[in-house]
Amino acid sequence: MQALKAQGHYVLLLTQEKHIHEPWPRESIDEIFAVPKVSQKPDILYTVSYLNRGRRIDAIVALDDFDVEIAADLREHLRLPGLGSSLARHFRDKLAMRQVAQAGGVAVPEYVRVVNYDDLREFMGRVPAPWLLKPRGEASSMGIRRLQDSEQMWRALDELGDQQSFFVLEQYLPGEVFHVDALVNEGKVIFAIPSRYARPPLNVYQDGGVFVTRTLDRKDKLTKALLSINQKTIKALGLERGATHAEFLRANADGQLYFIECAARVGGANISEMVEHASGINLWREWAHIEAAHLLNQPYTLPPARQDYAAVLMCLAQQQWPDTSAYNDPEVVWRAHKEQHAGLILASPSAARVAELSDRYAQRFAKDFLMVMPPKESVRNM
Repeated sequence: MQALKAQGHYVLLLTQEKHIHEPWPRESIDEIFAVPKVSQKPDILYTVSYLNRGRRIDAIVALDDFDVEIAADLREHLRLPGLGSSLARHFRDKLAMRQVAQAGGVAVPEYVRVVNYDDLREFMGRVPAPWLLKPRGEASSMGIRRLQDSEQMWRALDELGDQQSFFVLEQYLPGEVFHVDALVNEGKVIFAIPSRYARPPLNVYQDGGVFVTRTLDRKDKLTKALLSINQKTIKALGLERGATHAEFLRANADGQLYFIECAARVGGANISEMVEHASGINLWREWAHIEAAHLLNQPYTLPPARQDYAAVLMCLAQQQWPDTSAYNDPEVVWRAHKEQHAGLILASPSAARVAELSDRYAQRFAKDFLMVMPPKESVRNM
């Protein structure tokens, strides 16, 4: 929003009533509107169509993963450029994205639709447990269940009832999890930076712990492999422009990289700040510039990127306002200011220094701040 306003565009924000008092960059917003629920159709279609009567809305951007589909529906309804309803499912529906990526030659874990019971029995007889029962429309690790045998699976489906077709059953592959954060323009990846989670997000989400991720050494063969599979994935999913956050797993069993999921948005958990401190590239700002350039039929040029390294550490904290001042190495370039959260970003020209310091800080975070709460259970209709 700040980048678009700085370019002279008229910025409107549509949010839910409960978020109206959040610290939005109000100096960069011309008008703010609140609705009871952004995803409620047809109300949201009526609202945006009404706003369009006195304002010519030229582009719609989803700021959150859960808004990707409703933004796509609005574009379709108003015939605006950008990600349409069918393509949006490639970045929101965990079943659709697996099918499309696999068809494009990208390796994915074994999976099956939770629709036909004979197909489920065949899958469980062929693919050894444990399995992951994943909501097709949730973000990140929300709502995922790890199942140890068929009895657990059938009980889980009984609990879900009519909601079970909104899930996908997937092979559980132990391994390291990575993410690639990228910018796409005219169907091509123009910037990408791979990073490694210290622990898989599913483990952190379900078992608790300190969330840590850090950018990979650019000279590492794994970095090149991740950049390659990310480019192949984005091409298969069909995104024309925007920001992406894709996750991949390197399986312990065979060392192969597998596609896990991809979102058509900037990564959460302060990953965008980490990327900026490593590269100088602000993903939000450049995404805005890409959208604006397309709208005005102008060329877009990515600014030069630095070649530094960075890591982000975050955790729920026991303290209301945790004090991280004791973490005072010169590589600390950012501190979280969020209630019940402790967080830091480290940056350095040395990948080894960032790795060493983030490992040490993670152990200290666990002693100084960490609070563990049970994961949220949530089921959303597609």
